[in-house]
Amino acid sequence: MNQQTCKNGRAVPRPRTTLMMVLCGVIGAVSMGAAAAAAVDADVPSVVVRYRPASLTTDSGTRTLYRRLVDAAEATCPTSPGTRFVSLAVRECRDQAVARAVRQIGNRGLAALHAGSSKNS
Repeated sequence: MNQQTCKNGRAVPRPRTTLMMVLCGVIGAVSMGAAAAAAVDADVPSVVVRYRPASLTTDSGTRTLYRRLVDAAEATCPTSPGTRFVSLAVRECRDQAVARAVRQIGNRGLAALHAGSSKNS
């Protein structure tokens, strides 16, 4: 057992086991949260939109990619068959899908276009 010496010279056991148990509990709780978050993201339908980073150097290329992202979000979060009504849940699903894609791409021009489009919605 690990020991440390006090001022009076006597050996006292360290509370290392308790510290390790607390750390393991914290690490376990954090990893459980990360696993739960990953499971939620894995359950979300997704579509891969391929693009060339060089296409984002022009306004036209940026607008084209943004339109493709919006189209993919509409395909991923569809309305109910036989209706044209877009529910709030579907609208939020689409907005979150586009926002997530824009964040993943990490292009300033695309982010600015998204910010401008979000204000108009």
